[in-house]
Amino acid sequence: MIRTLLVANRGEIAVRVFRTCRELGIATAAVHSDADTDALHVREADVAVRLPGLAPADTYLRGDLVVKAAQAAGADAVHPGYGFLSENAEFARAVLDAGLVWIGPPPEAIEAMASKTRAKELMAAAGVPLLDPVKPAAATADDLPLLVKAAAGGGGRGMRVVRELDDLERELAAAEAEALSAFGDGEVFVEPYVERGRHVEVQVLADGHGVVWALGTRDCSLQRRHQKVIEEAPAPGLPDGLRASLHESAVAAARAIGYRGAGTVEFLVADGRAYFLEMNTRLQVEHPVTEEVFGLDLVALQLHVAEGGTLAAEPPGARGHAVEARLYAEDPARGWTPQTGTLHRVAVPGGVRLDTGYGSGDTVGVHYDAMLAKVVAWAPTRAEAVRKLAGALERARVHGPVTNRELLVRSIRHPEFSSGDVDTGFYERHLDELTAPDGGTVAPRGEAVAALAAALADAAARQGEISPTPPLPEPGGKPP
Repeated sequence: MIRTLLVANRGEIAVRVFRTCRELGIATAAVHSDADTDALHVREADVAVRLPGLAPADTYLRGDLVVKAAQAAGADAVHPGYGFLSENAEFARAVLDAGLVWIGPPPEAIEAMASKTRAKELMAAAGVPLLDPVKPAAATADDLPLLVKAAAGGGGRGMRVVRELDDLERELAAAEAEALSAFGDGEVFVEPYVERGRHVEVQVLADGHGVVWALGTRDCSLQRRHQKVIEEAPAPGLPDGLRASLHESAVAAARAIGYRGAGTVEFLVADGRAYFLEMNTRLQVEHPVTEEVFGLDLVALQLHVAEGGTLAAEPPGARGHAVEARLYAEDPARGWTPQTGTLHRVAVPGGVRLDTGYGSGDTVGVHYDAMLAKVVAWAPTRAEAVRKLAGALERARVHGPVTNRELLVRSIRHPEFSSGDVDTGFYERHLDELTAPDGGTVAPRGEAVAALAAALADAAARQGEISPTPPLPEPGGKPP
């Protein structure tokens, strides 16, 4: 039985894992860089161990220091969260070699999926459908557009879309350089780029006794720079046959590598067919929508499996619909530029789930990802869940750095999203409209009401009926 768990991560995911640990009676240990000395995940933990330095390469990516921190904290298990070392097979081995419980799949399973090129070979052998690769030297204009992708890592790094054949060599070199810098591995590959495809994934959970669950689908098609912004479960509008095929392929992928624990198999869906993209051998950022739909705690199940527990023969049934929005400190109208500064206030109305790594008064720094929180709404139907999430975001109070809050509201209320007709090109088509000062035709109701009230007050003041009042603070901006 696990008594003390160290989370080898920071921010929102560390806080989220600690929440489950408290419910299970498991003591918690955190690690932190010097930049995170007063961070929420440090305040939430029972004990915290300092990793000297600021940059991830000196702190959260130092597996040797993290293992020593776990030992110093008296932990008997390590949860990697997502990002950082979560898909690093050598780190997993170091944890196991130290006599600690690893909350994740076997290192061999991580290695099998670490390289996208090797993963595709394994999936082809397992009968999982794939996009045909393109050899750069043999590419012709008929193959365009193409997508150059890093074989290691993720998050959109080392990825380039090529629309002109003359650009292929230059984009290959750029992707290789970026991949080498981000992941220490410059290998890239080329495949067809599908313009109006959907990013659909299947959550899998496997125990060490031969049971593999496919926990429904998630649609993660709304992305900026190949990074997800809004996710939902189940993926809307999929025919029953395609949904069943996705489940079967995901289970086959997990069985092919002897998987154990929570993982996600990602697919590109286009023209009624699904093609394997990659497998993330960890918990996903968007796991809450699956939890809400299935009524499960995936972190608790990860711990259960790591302790040698078994899963039921079949997973519970799904009910309703859940939608998640990632709230970032960034300016979408200026190239998604990350923002920093003091988060004076962050408050989201009740009735929705809030997973965050920040509290009011915390500082958003320059060293780490700019995600402030995940806001998740569940309801019996998709339309109700979308409406609930949009309303909660609209009423949220986020004072401090510029955020993407209004973009999220406008995106969720956009006719394409409302109808479920989504694909990965959504922001390429609509970003200018969604970031326009007036919000186009899908401005949040609160902005419209505020604008109307201001106009009426201004007109009345000019007529001498009332005195003008100070302007309202900008939504999402600093308080007056």
